[in-house]
Amino acid sequence: MMLKVDIFLLAFTGTLCFDATLDVLSSVIVLWRYSNAAAVHSAHREYIACVILGVLFVLSSLCILGKAIHDLATRVPPEVDDFLYSVSVVSGITCAVLAVAKFMLGRVLTSRALITDGFNSLVGSIMGFSILISAEVFKHHADVWFLDGTMGVVIGLIILAYGIKLLKDMVPRVRQTRNYERFE
Repeated sequence: MMLKVDIFLLAFTGTLCFDATLDVLSSVIVLWRYSNAAAVHSAHREYIACVILGVLFVLSSLCILGKAIHDLATRVPPEVDDFLYSVSVVSGITCAVLAVAKFMLGRVLTSRALITDGFNSLVGSIMGFSILISAEVFKHHADVWFLDGTMGVVIGLIILAYGIKLLKDMVPRVRQTRNYERFE
């Protein structure tokens, strides 16, 4: 039983670590998008940033879906100790605040890349809180062990759909603007 709990804790912290890494990468992409003063209004850079974010979302969704499906197939119940509870709360709150700030700034700057980065932070917040909700429900109703895995599948599918839509919308725009703007 202890080995099963240790494997779950490792997988859960790995998921949080992967989510944090994805959030950092998406923020780095947005920083790159605005890194060149001459390219602040560059539609081409905006579209490239969105394409890269779309690829990251597709890859992220595949990892999330893989873990969630594995957890459902092996009937892994959600279990959270005090450390993971703290990490989940801090991650959920921090990502929620970042999401609101990125959405507001993205709207002011009319930047789809920044709004997409905000969406990524929002997903991170939802993931942080979903494990807590799943663990609490499981404590009172052991027959609902599948809630965390199901939430993972739903979140993974949403991220996948968003990533595919982003790629579908932005790849043609990158092609259209590549000859009009050349900033490095």
